[in-house]
Order: sequence, then structure tokens, then C-alpha cells
Amino acid sequence: MKVVALSGGVGGAKLALGLNTVMASDDLTLIANTGDDFQFHDLHVSPDIDTLVYTLSGKSDEVRGWGLAGETWGFMKALGELGGEAWFNLGDHDLAMHVLRTEKLRQGISLSAITADVRQALGIAAHILPMSDQAVPTIVHTVEHGPLSFQRYFVERRAEPAVTGFMFEGVDAARPAPGLLDALAAADRIIICPSNPFISIDPVLAVRGVRDALANASAPVIAVSPIVAGDAIKGPTAKMFREMGTEPSVQAVAARYQDIVDLMIIDEQDLAAVKDVQALGLGVVAAQTVMRTLADKTALAETALKIPVLSS
Repeated sequence: MKVVALSGGVGGAKLALGLNTVMASDDLTLIANTGDDFQFHDLHVSPDIDTLVYTLSGKSDEVRGWGLAGETWGFMKALGELGGEAWFNLGDHDLAMHVLRTEKLRQGISLSAITADVRQALGIAAHILPMSDQAVPTIVHTVEHGPLSFQRYFVERRAEPAVTGFMFEGVDAARPAPGLLDALAAADRIIICPSNPFISIDPVLAVRGVRDALANASAPVIAVSPIVAGDAIKGPTAKMFREMGTEPSVQAVAARYQDIVDLMIIDEQDLAAVKDVQALGLGVVAAQTVMRTLADKTALAETALKIPVLSS
């Protein structure tokens, strides 16, 4: 079975690990959001790609939820003491990834080719594709500060400003990464991981041809809700829904994906929402979607892979 999964940060990487563990083959393709990418001290940082790479290679810090296990921060400490910008943490070991990526990008090598080389070097079975080789930075429109680059909003200001909307800068000129649309066309199943719809999945869907490819896919498209019992497991997803005028719920997530998804996997705590989601024309399956252990991740992956779906 050929499977394609759209993934954002930590929540997406958890299910990606489950899928990679269950499948253990190159029949899995992960499409990573790159709207979070940015330049910091002239280094190209790709947080969601790196979260996937570190998680699937067994190198991630499971306690923090991001970065490398056993990381140290001597560089950032020294930089801050000298008066340099230190609001975004680049770990001493993590720097190797950013230096290598930046050097290769300056040589004219594409982000997708660099990512492929890294995942092979780290022994990752799944293919990992950025959504595009062109830059599509997410801009967050806020009440207090106007437009902010995503990392300024999310890390420097700790996602505290109230959100009014989002823009994906440069998306009109961006093209899907090589092989991305082919992977969607060849897929037997497409999965949208439990990632933030606004800042993790919408940037991917905004790239030319991707949303249409999902809407017209011959394969069933399944989305796992990132909202459980009216809240997000991690991150500002629920906060963003409220600030954008919608109460966070599995119904709200389903409504955002209604035109591209055949079935929603919701948490067992949200059984009361089944009929409302079905009223949107979507199938519904309830499962444990909160992933704390590897067993949780593989169980949810197996559910997403095995449930029967009638694609629209």
C-alpha cells in the first residue's frame, strides 16, 4: 500500500513515526510543511522537516517534544552574552543540520534533494518531501502587532498575540516539490496528520495543485482531528480557532477539510460529535488519538491504514 501523509510539527511527527514503524518501507511519503522555515543568523532553519527527521531517526527529545535528545546550548548562551539575537534556540548539535542545509542551498541544491540525502544518511525508510522547494513563509496577522513572521509570532512572542488571519507569502509562485503530485496520484491512502490546520496543513494545501489533487484523489483521504474534547493537545490550535471566531471542535476541523476529506478520525472523547461530522458528508471513526507512547502512535497508524473508506 502506498501512503502519503501531510504533516506539520510535533503532532504530525508522532503519527508519522507510527506510520513509519508500521510500514517500515519506502511506500510511505511524508509531505512536510515549510511555511515555518526562516533564516536565523543566515542559517536556513526548517523546523517541521527537522522534527520529522529527528523523530523518525530516533534522535528527537521526547520530553521537550522538539529538537535533539541530549542537546546542549552553549552556542546560544555565548551569543546572548555578546548581545546577539537568542530568542530562537539553535542547539549545539542541531546547528550541524542548519549549516549543512544552508551550505547546500547556496550551492544550488534544492531543499527536497537535501532532505532526501539527510533522511537516507539517517536510515529513514519513508520519503520526506518539503511542500515546495520555493520559500512560502507563513505570515501571521495579529491584533497587537500587525503582520508577524511565523517564528516571531510563535517563538519570540510565544503565540500570545491575538490572530486575525494568515498569509502564505510567495505561494502564487511556488510549485510543489518534485514528485509530490505524483505521490498523491499514486497513493492508495492519503492521511492528514493531527497538525494545526491553520499553520501546518493550510500552507501545504495552498501550494499550487495540492488541494485540487486531494479533492480529486482516487485514494481515500483521511484526516485525524488535532482537537480533542474542545482543546488542542499541544500548541495554539484551539486559541487560533477562538480568535478566528469559531469554537474549537472536531466539527470545526471537519468543516475546514470538508471539500478534500472522505473520513475523519476523532478521539473517543468526542463521540457526541459523530452525527455533526456525518452531516457534513464525511465518514467518522472514533479511536484513541492522544499519542503518548510508541504503542499509541502505532495503534493510531494501524487504524488510519486499515479502516475501510468509501472515497467521494
